[in-house]
Amino acid sequence: MTAPLPFLPFSRPTIDEATIAAVGDVLRSGWLTNGGPKAAAFEAELSSYFGGRPVRVFNSGTCTMEIALRIAGIGPGDEVITTPISWVATANVILEVGATPVFADIDPVTRNIDLDKLEAAITPRTRAIIPVYLAGLPVDMDRLYAIAGKNKLRVVEDAAQAFGSTWKGRRIGSFGDFASFSFQVNKNLTTGEGGCLVMNTPDEAVLAEKFRLQGVTRSGVDGIDVDVLGGKYNMTDIAAAIGLGQMKTIDAVNAHRRRLAEHYFECFGNQFEAQTGAQLPLAAFDTSNWHLFQIILPDSGPTTRADFMTRLKQQHQVGTGFHYAAIHLFSLYRELGFHEGMFPESERIGRLTVTLPMFYAMTEADVERVVAAVKAVLAK
Repeated sequence: MTAPLPFLPFSRPTIDEATIAAVGDVLRSGWLTNGGPKAAAFEAELSSYFGGRPVRVFNSGTCTMEIALRIAGIGPGDEVITTPISWVATANVILEVGATPVFADIDPVTRNIDLDKLEAAITPRTRAIIPVYLAGLPVDMDRLYAIAGKNKLRVVEDAAQAFGSTWKGRRIGSFGDFASFSFQVNKNLTTGEGGCLVMNTPDEAVLAEKFRLQGVTRSGVDGIDVDVLGGKYNMTDIAAAIGLGQMKTIDAVNAHRRRLAEHYFECFGNQFEAQTGAQLPLAAFDTSNWHLFQIILPDSGPTTRADFMTRLKQQHQVGTGFHYAAIHLFSLYRELGFHEGMFPESERIGRLTVTLPMFYAMTEADVERVVAAVKAVLAK
């Protein structure tokens, strides 16, 4: 009897022994949380990675976007344009600052915000844009910033999935306006939970520090003042120690993920889309960090998405996810007036997208196993 195959999740973090030891050192140091040496060292490494730009670390990649909007002065009466296909946090932060979310539909090939539709959505009330780099694939950065500059708009890049992605040879985050990254557990670089915000000036970094910890400014031995309304968003030294360990291997991690993505394309073959009606992602090997590998199921295929995901798990021991449901169809956003039919490409992708396994510890044999399972389920 053949032994059952082990379960293959769609994501799994890799934490090496040196990083585990570094976390132990932090625990023994007694300095676990705010203002510790590991967080400062992590910020310094990130700043170097992004070409010397100011960087501050936080306890999530959600608060980083909210803080960027607050630094930019976005609030009630302002509109912020974003995509319906993202984790809901991307739109929620717009509501958090009292502004109005405006959606623009996506490009069906890149699955990122359609820049033609984004430009058409600009009104006199538009103050900012939050583009999302889905699965690590950047938008056309030249076009994005041309639109922003022409209309005097701030850009808060939701680069949560794009650590190590590039545009024309330049790292995402090393240029542009605000860039927000997530270090959540399934990201290419993780701190368990966490994120960072890349900014433009030292003054923006000082304001980010205030928003990060209750608006507090300290001076001298016992001087303290609060002049803005902040929150509790600091990264712990425990998380920063994990991040420092991850920084040592991030280039190798991203290179391996690109090789896995290339092998996915090789295994699916040139006829997969024509034979099944499914859609592979854009083969963007020069720009994407391949945080995710996603296929779009056929709209009228032999299986629903739920059935497809269930069969892969139960019959083939392959885990999947979906990234993401269309934000404007959630109840909270329906109450704001959004409804079906407004953004047809986002609705189709949100209904049919499936995320296949992609993580550093995977092998090419794992990819071959996943592709065989996908083909078997779609053939039924």
